[in-house]
Amino acid sequence: MSFKDEDLPKEKVFRDPIHGHVIVDNQIILDLINTPEFQRLRRIKQLGTTSLTFHGAEHSRFGHCLGVYEIARRMCNHFQRNYPSKTPGDGLWNDNERPIALTAALLHDIGHGPYSHTFEHIFHTNHEAITRQIITSPETNVNRILRRVSPEFPQQVASVIDHTYPNQQVVQMISSQVDADRMDYLQRDAYYTGTNYGKYDLDRVLRVMRPIKNGIAFEISGMHAVEDYIISRLQMYLQIYFHPVSRSMEVILDHLLMRAKYLYQHPNDYSPVFTPHMLMPFFNGHYTLNDYLSLDDGVLTTYFLHWRDSGDDILSDLAQRFLNRRPLKSVLYDEQTATLLPKLRDLISTAGFNDQYYTATNSSYKLPYDTYNPKDSQPQSQIELIQKNGELVELSEVSTLVASITGREAGDKRFFFPKEMLVQQDDIEIFQPIYDEFQQYIQNNHIVQPR
Repeated sequence: MSFKDEDLPKEKVFRDPIHGHVIVDNQIILDLINTPEFQRLRRIKQLGTTSLTFHGAEHSRFGHCLGVYEIARRMCNHFQRNYPSKTPGDGLWNDNERPIALTAALLHDIGHGPYSHTFEHIFHTNHEAITRQIITSPETNVNRILRRVSPEFPQQVASVIDHTYPNQQVVQMISSQVDADRMDYLQRDAYYTGTNYGKYDLDRVLRVMRPIKNGIAFEISGMHAVEDYIISRLQMYLQIYFHPVSRSMEVILDHLLMRAKYLYQHPNDYSPVFTPHMLMPFFNGHYTLNDYLSLDDGVLTTYFLHWRDSGDDILSDLAQRFLNRRPLKSVLYDEQTATLLPKLRDLISTAGFNDQYYTATNSSYKLPYDTYNPKDSQPQSQIELIQKNGELVELSEVSTLVASITGREAGDKRFFFPKEMLVQQDDIEIFQPIYDEFQQYIQNNHIVQPR
């Protein structure tokens, strides 16, 4: 049975605050959405700790995946209507690629775990590898549905995720500098955080997009819409994704899981009275796909509530800081003032805080736009514009705005520490001289050399 054979007699419509409607017209797509593996994404926040900074950011990876599917569906419709292939190898759109493109778009994030990036750092998981495993493992509901199309179909979809699928038009739909993934999360995250930074003219960007040999390009008349998209993306990273409070809560979460992992791996040092059975495979380093798929944000939050009452002071305190939103303070530093970090950690330790769990450095940088460099470990697919004579030109060669930010990293380096180090006590405080000395190194949100 082919993908086309399972077209629905009547469209299924999901109401969506970003795209208005997400239209499903195929039983394969609908059945994938209804699998336990995909429904789990309802229980995983798209932005993790960002909801502790922007309270509206409670949206899930489920909604994002539907949105990416919808954008990919509109791309396919646009390409088939305006740029259908006439002869093999003409560089236009072959609509036989639609099933793989739509399925890969829908499933591209199905391997994300709870608080995924922090979880991956502690337990050495990889959401892209797990996404491919969910798609290709005969044990999953997702795989069984995909095999209704053909025995090869699951592996073809997985190859889009790891960028090895031979048709680069399909790969760039899902993963490029202007792809369905980014186009959805910018608008969706802007909407739910209550900000305007990520808003751009999605309809215009889709309208000027067209297939070419070995990828996707844009009509030069739409250059300004693409510029707007790139600047919107830059602003979202600087203002939302790199927000210091969100990063601070990530540090607390990271150190909370790190402390829990240490305690359960060293029972001779400390024997916890509570066993988090669903996390034990990860503490032990031997987990199955089913173990992974059993986790979501709610599971971790339940364990945090238990750890809040732990007999281990560090675990208990970090759990309370995370649950009650008590972020660490952070200040900026550079290469010169980085030499002062050991002194600051020493003062923090003297004040009674274990610097392994109560301090951290974090560097968050993003390239707003980067041209293709084959020497890079993961070379970017550059954005190309189609001129009136049909020739291609790379975006930064004709856009002075994009040229001004090309290859320039934007972001900062921050040192995180307990906010208590900045307190001013009215009564007698045994640690006040240490606080006073520490504060000499902090000025205008920067680490400085005391005079």
